[in-house]
Formats: sequence, C-alpha cells, structure tokens
Amino acid sequence: MINNTGDVKSVFSIKDLENLSGIKAHTIRIWEKRYNVLEPMRSDTNIRVYNLVNLQKLLNITLLHDFGYKISKIATYPEDDIPRLVREIITVKSTKNHAISAFKMAMMNFDQELFFSTYYQLLSEKSFKEVFYEVFIPLMTEMGFLWQSHTISPAHEHFISYLIKQKLLINTEKLQVLRPIKTDKVFVLSLPMNEMHELGLMYLNYETLLHGYKTIYLGESVPIESLTDLKSHFESIVFVSYLTVQPDKDSINEYVAEMIRQLHGEKIELWYIGRMVEFINIKNFGNSIKTFNSIPELVNEIQ
Repeated sequence: MINNTGDVKSVFSIKDLENLSGIKAHTIRIWEKRYNVLEPMRSDTNIRVYNLVNLQKLLNITLLHDFGYKISKIATYPEDDIPRLVREIITVKSTKNHAISAFKMAMMNFDQELFFSTYYQLLSEKSFKEVFYEVFIPLMTEMGFLWQSHTISPAHEHFISYLIKQKLLINTEKLQVLRPIKTDKVFVLSLPMNEMHELGLMYLNYETLLHGYKTIYLGESVPIESLTDLKSHFESIVFVSYLTVQPDKDSINEYVAEMIRQLHGEKIELWYIGRMVEFINIKNFGNSIKTFNSIPELVNEIQ
C-alpha cells in the first residue's frame, strides 16, 4: 500500500484486508466484534487500521475457514495454534490457496525467504508448469487487481514479479540448450512500445520451447519496424504480442493494422494475447490475425 508521499505502508484499511483475503469487510467486522479474532489499531481520526500481523492472521483464518473450520471454533484456539493448524492441513486440496496466501505475505513483507520456501515446497509436489498455471497465474491476476485498487504499491508488484521472473529464466534456460525438434516455423515474442508487463510473455516463451520450437525472445518495448528484420532471417514466423496495457484501447486497432502492413507475408502469423485484446475489432482484420483470451488457450494452439 502507498501513501501520498510514495512510502510503502505497513498498515491497512479493512477494504485492503477484504481485497487481500477475499473475505467481505462486513464479515471481517462481524468476526472481529463477535469473536475478537483481530486486534485493530486506531488511526488519529479513530478509524480502524490493521498491521501485517493482523493480515497474516486473517489469511491463515481464511484458509482454515475455507477448509471447513467454523469461525467460532477458530476463535477459541490459542494464537500460536492457528499457524500450526494451517501447516498440518496443507494437502493437495489446499496447497494452491495456501501458496497464494504465502506469496502474498512474502510480497507484503518483502520476504524472499518465505517466497523461496513456499516455491520449493510446491516444486516438491508439482511440476514447474503446474506451479505456474495453478499458482502464479492466479497470483498475477490478483496482483493486477490489488495494484489497481491501491492495496499494493509498485514496489510490492516489482518485488514479487522479479522473483517469479528468476524462476522462469532458470526453467527456460534448461530448454534453450536443447535443439528444436520442430522446424516448420519460428516464434518471435515481443511486447509493444511502453509495455513493461513481461511475465506472461516469458511464460509463453517457456511453453513454446517446451513444445519443441525455436523462439526469438525480444521482450519489452519493441517497435514494429524492428520486427521486420526477422523476415530476412526466417521464412515462416509466428509473431506473438502480449498486450496488457499498451497500446491503449483507442489506438490498438491502428497498431494491429500497422503490424499487418509491415509484417504481412504468406508464411507470417500474428498472434495477440492480453487484456487489451478485447478492444481489437476482429471483423476488420479477418484471417490476418489470431487473438487469445488466456495463456492456456494460446498454448493449445502451439502445435
């Protein structure tokens, strides 16, 4: 969370707790009043505020509650018993929710150790692909919402994104040293100018390599004219663009039209994914492009 001076806060409103836990503010107030499960502080203007200890306790209570524990029962447990119970009930059924909560706490506390311990626990039970699909993609989706609602600051988002990028790079490098087994096309992955959200594109690079194709990863802020250079090196190319916030909805169709104009070719494909895809007027472009609403949808298209 961020205040007017840009400093990262360590206290949260009840709305922040709702955003981070998924429990409605009204319910949190009832739990607090009836069962005394949280101990809020008071601001100078006598408004309830909550610290990181309250947040962590609420996330643990939420996990127990989702697992079937009644709040009236949870309220009777000694303070130290709640984290222990959470550890004991972490099963295949609850691993995803626990991991997402743990990663949120790692983010809020800038806690690398918690991130790594949670990640390696997941990796002992799941493949990297499963971890990314089941945990990191939902986490990134939540991060987007938390950032938009000002519950977290850019510092929180950058901290957790960098750690996920590290894991993506390590797993991608293991595939890059292998010779491609499919040579009918090359995938070129890039972000448009001023687009900085790279995680989704990095994962698509990993998946494309996993499918046996050669990839050319260009990353963020690539002008269209730079993509034309690839046409002199490869005959059959799939250009993949991940559009999270750029181009904006008023200029995205013009951007797609310009890509078609500059990159058009018999063996050239243009694929688009990301939040801004919904603003592309597909009817204007016919079969010239393909759009995808999710990472799994695009991955299924990689054959």
